[in-house]
Amino acid sequence: MLKSCINDFKTGKSCVMIALDDTDHRLLSALQRAGRLSNAELSERVHLSPSACHRRVARMEAAGVIKDYVALVDPRAVDRKTTVFVEVTLSGQADEVLVAFEAAVAQVPEVLECHLMAGSADYLLKVVAQDTEAFAALHRRHLATLPGVAQIQSSFALRTVFKTTALPL
Repeated sequence: MLKSCINDFKTGKSCVMIALDDTDHRLLSALQRAGRLSNAELSERVHLSPSACHRRVARMEAAGVIKDYVALVDPRAVDRKTTVFVEVTLSGQADEVLVAFEAAVAQVPEVLECHLMAGSADYLLKVVAQDTEAFAALHRRHLATLPGVAQIQSSFALRTVFKTTALPL
């Protein structure tokens, strides 16, 4: 059984338990690599009838296993050449401090990911910017003013060796 969605207090979404078999995994693998496949193309790739394929995909969408379909934009094509990983340490660990920080950081469009961490920093952010000057301005105007921030440590990516959004199944 796979717990397909997280109990999320922000959205009110509750968990649904569904079992995923090898065919579901093949469907998910194909969709992760080519999300625009038609149902006919997808069913052919996984050797399933179109109606069974559609039923399985709809079931995984309803259960939250498939969260969304998106276009992956090349950051360089939209002048976002700089990727920065930012470690944030907060002034405290009380729930209200964490909730305030998380709500505020979610409003910063340049922050692509925010992870609550175990270790020396409380959060790890993945941030994109046009260049180092744009990041410096973002740091001063937004990141440093987020609620509860005590310390920020930034590391600039020199080059992306590889990147994927496809989970291993």
